[in-house]
Amino acid sequence: MARNLMIQGTMSGAGKSILTAGILRVLYQDGYKVAPFKSQNMALNSYVTIDGKEIGRAQALQAFASHKKPSADMNPILLKPMGDTRSQVIVAGKPVSNMRAADYFKIKKDFIPDILKAYDRLADENDIIVIEGAGSPVEINLRANDIVNMGLAELVDAPVLLAGNIDPGGVFAQLLGTVSLMPQKERDRIKGLIINKFRGDVKLLEPGLEMFKAYCDIPFAGVVPFVKLMLDEEDSVSERLKSSPGFMGDGKVRIAVVRLPYISNYTDFSIFDSDPEIEVIYTDSEEALCQADLIILPGTKNTMGDLRWLKETGLFSRIRNLAHEGRIVVGICGGYQMLGMSIYDELGAEKKGLEEGLSLLPVSTVFKSEKTLKQVEGVVKGADGIFDSLNGCQIEGYEIHMGSSMACSDNKNLVVTKGNVLGSYVHGIFDSKDFAKRLVDIVCEHRKLPKRDFKLESKNDIQEKELDKLADTLRQSLDWKLIYDAIGL
Repeated sequence: MARNLMIQGTMSGAGKSILTAGILRVLYQDGYKVAPFKSQNMALNSYVTIDGKEIGRAQALQAFASHKKPSADMNPILLKPMGDTRSQVIVAGKPVSNMRAADYFKIKKDFIPDILKAYDRLADENDIIVIEGAGSPVEINLRANDIVNMGLAELVDAPVLLAGNIDPGGVFAQLLGTVSLMPQKERDRIKGLIINKFRGDVKLLEPGLEMFKAYCDIPFAGVVPFVKLMLDEEDSVSERLKSSPGFMGDGKVRIAVVRLPYISNYTDFSIFDSDPEIEVIYTDSEEALCQADLIILPGTKNTMGDLRWLKETGLFSRIRNLAHEGRIVVGICGGYQMLGMSIYDELGAEKKGLEEGLSLLPVSTVFKSEKTLKQVEGVVKGADGIFDSLNGCQIEGYEIHMGSSMACSDNKNLVVTKGNVLGSYVHGIFDSKDFAKRLVDIVCEHRKLPKRDFKLESKNDIQEKELDKLADTLRQSLDWKLIYDAIGL
């Protein structure tokens, strides 16, 4: 049976996901068979495994850090918010119900057998399991039914490292307050404290570390510097979603991703951040859309609701008018469905009824009870007009959606095009640098922008390089003797 280590945080945004990924990469480099585990994740960004199961995107990244294929065992429960107080509950990679938070809270301990079976399967195949907690471990009103922080640590007898984020300030209060609210048996599990996302000279922090010993006898496991990483960090993209800046740079290719209320899988567009000649913003501003060279309608967890929101805000008419004027518009998954003629929810999968689409693509969508979950690999065919140069691109990705779309021409290709509008169900379609580069070349030609040699990198290449960079940072900043002692090695 594998040994284990758990990473908890003082709050959401402490950096647990990335710390977990980095520690996994270091342990892998040191020759251990490792795997990530998060019993319950709440996220809109998800990943489809090779066997058609859905897990949190953070656990997929952690699997790649471990040089493992992502599996549903790594994240046995995934909660996907659907708006209001409801979430889709996914157990062992498959949706089981849409539930209100209060109803889920009453029954979540019933899933402990599923959690432990998944954990045990991973433990049988690996030397070390690195577990990620969620939010704060001292939400005292939720402690009785905890299955993701100290409740899980007790179930699998895991030592804990507690991380606090110094970037917003107050990290000593975060750490001390968290520890103080724990009963002694939980406090005893914490083997080290981590200060994360530190900017500046660590020597200026050292007096504080020494003074902290008067309040808490748990040793520090390290001070991790703030490092800018091109990884699928849900928290970092979430920060970009909270603000709605206009375009900042002159002379760049401007890509506007529509900031839908229930936007999901927004890591689809991170490849464009790898080229300094491209600027990507997430926006709900009509002015920004008018300035964009390429408009992208992303995936959404509530297609019908977000389509109605587009109409209520006036963005529906603005996008349609810009498309009719020749602006390139691309839709992915739910965004693709919105570009069609209509969406009909016959069973109330989201909200029963018929909703008119943007009518920019000759497709109609019907929502049914079955959810499509599959990985996709293939060659682009059937793209015409300005998108003709996309044909022949090899792409990989995944589909994850409730509806099925019928094209008027019985088109079963990976993309559907009409004029200056393109749609696809494939998340990750831009991760192929060939496809992404050809698309921005098309945008430049169509918008009569200067030709340039884009330096886009493939998602896999970026990911491997950045995970190694993260591992190097953690090797230098963490006390690995303390960590290995905590693991029992």
